[in-house]
Amino acid sequence: MTRRYIVFLAALAALAVFAAAIFLYQRHTLKVATVQASEQAGAMVRPHSPVIGAADAQVTIVEFFDPACEACKAFHPRVKQILAAFPRETRLVIRYTPFHREASVAAVRILEAARAQGKFETTLEALLDGQRAWAGQGANASTRVWAIAQAAGLDVDLARKHFASGSADALLAQDVLDLKALGVRGTPTFFVNGKPLASTDPDLLFEMVQREVERFRR
Repeated sequence: MTRRYIVFLAALAALAVFAAAIFLYQRHTLKVATVQASEQAGAMVRPHSPVIGAADAQVTIVEFFDPACEACKAFHPRVKQILAAFPRETRLVIRYTPFHREASVAAVRILEAARAQGKFETTLEALLDGQRAWAGQGANASTRVWAIAQAAGLDVDLARKHFASGSADALLAQDVLDLKALGVRGTPTFFVNGKPLASTDPDLLFEMVQREVERFRR
């Protein structure tokens, strides 16, 4: 057996050990997330949470969502496809996750003002489409978010009154408490009927939702 062959075998063995460790870590992480979700079921959905889709749907997709998050923007079209594929059986519940700080908070306040006017989805689409113009702008994000929302049809005068009421801040504070209780550390994070998605894979999310839909159709 040549020295080169021995080195190759050693490297192969090390790679196998590393792969096994990654698999065990992922399985452990998913198990912990499942237990946390079960223990904190009351923190999964709140009465104040925005809902897209059938209110009485049997399959609830909970997304911990940051409007300033690029991955959330990239994932959003696939989430809409899932809702369109199962329009009567599914609903999306959005939980705000302000990991991008000032920009996230500014967008959440606008979204809540838009929801009060019945323009939540329209404003959400506009903010995601124009995300590059405001996300990451810190203190300047608010001005740019207002402009995008107004162009999408938001009544700015009514929105500023809603903004001043502080209701969006109270809602956001509760969402932050809940995401901590559930161990959410990144966005987007998904739960389907209380079960955590193992990875941010849109195909896996579709399969998970489809299994739940088929379970209720039986």
